[in-house]
Amino acid sequence: MITDVSEPRLEIARKAGATLALNVAQSDIADAQRQLGLKEGFDIGLEMSGRPEAMRDMVANMTHGGRIAMLGLPAEEFAVDWSKIVTSMITVKGIYGREMYETWYAMTVLLEGGLDLSPVITGSYAHQDFDAAFDEAATARSGKIILDWTT
Repeated sequence: MITDVSEPRLEIARKAGATLALNVAQSDIADAQRQLGLKEGFDIGLEMSGRPEAMRDMVANMTHGGRIAMLGLPAEEFAVDWSKIVTSMITVKGIYGREMYETWYAMTVLLEGGLDLSPVITGSYAHQDFDAAFDEAATARSGKIILDWTT
């Protein structure tokens, strides 16, 4: 399951094969959890927005012993329900940059297994056109933007 508030990005996720792409501005994560048949919650969560409400919803819908990777950078400090994290034995790990070799190996396995990333690539620009590439990346409609340095 993937969540967002941007319908164009959710559509990209659907094209890439997401089982459920949920607009959290319109639907509740707990309802989606029931729709997916998850009685105890999610095992893994990747929080990429840095938004307080996203983190709170994620913590509230994790299973006991679940793991959350924090990848989004919050704009400011915010409160988290630490009692839920402790009593549910949830692990929260901050990740900044890349865990280089682990992610490369994991992605290699996914690609060798047939993962098609082409729906995620929404723009390709010559490196001289970086301004246009950054303009597209700043919208809530884009996926991965490629800068081509071979031209």
